[in-house]
Amino acid sequence: MATASIKKKKSKVKIPDYLVYEILDNKKIYYKNYEKVLSGQLPKEAVMGSSDLQAWIVDLITKFLHLNLDYKKYKVFPNEVGYYYTKTRKGKWLNLDIAIVSREKLKKPQGTYLKVPPEVVIEVDTKADLSEIGDEYFFLKTKKLLESGVKKVIWIYTQAKKIMVAQEDKEWKIVDWNYDIEIIDGIIFNLEKKLEEDLKT
Repeated sequence: MATASIKKKKSKVKIPDYLVYEILDNKKIYYKNYEKVLSGQLPKEAVMGSSDLQAWIVDLITKFLHLNLDYKKYKVFPNEVGYYYTKTRKGKWLNLDIAIVSREKLKKPQGTYLKVPPEVVIEVDTKADLSEIGDEYFFLKTKKLLESGVKKVIWIYTQAKKIMVAQEDKEWKIVDWNYDIEIIDGIIFNLEKKLEEDLKT
């Protein structure tokens, strides 16, 4: 009985919109440790930031893409660009760490979240609270991205040092950091090698 009453009280707490990380299948996904913001233990900025390793990897990949990608064909959007993954748009959006978008589809910036599917999405861990949804979050988000028209989703897991590569109608695979990953158009990226090279500079 005591547990039930605690849960009841907790459900009555209004969670502000700024703590919503994404909306996945009409379900609000909050930032990891959002409860500490509600209790005053952390400022909201503390749960929205990346770790130095996550930021380092995003920087490495973005720099690599700038040097190797055909910028007449593509644009690269880092920094968690928002993306409407359904045609209805309202109430369904995701944050993307790195998105490679076709210039032909994008045309010009609209000043809103992306409304066209990126060609490739690259995610480094997540800032989402997974206490309710668990690891299913990674697969569900990937599935929604692919169903929306994204051609390839690459997840980088920093703790496990693994990479998941998912494509529609192809077998998803999980490999180690030292694996050569084709990002797009034959452009190969090896995370372990690039990290080692960068740390030597």
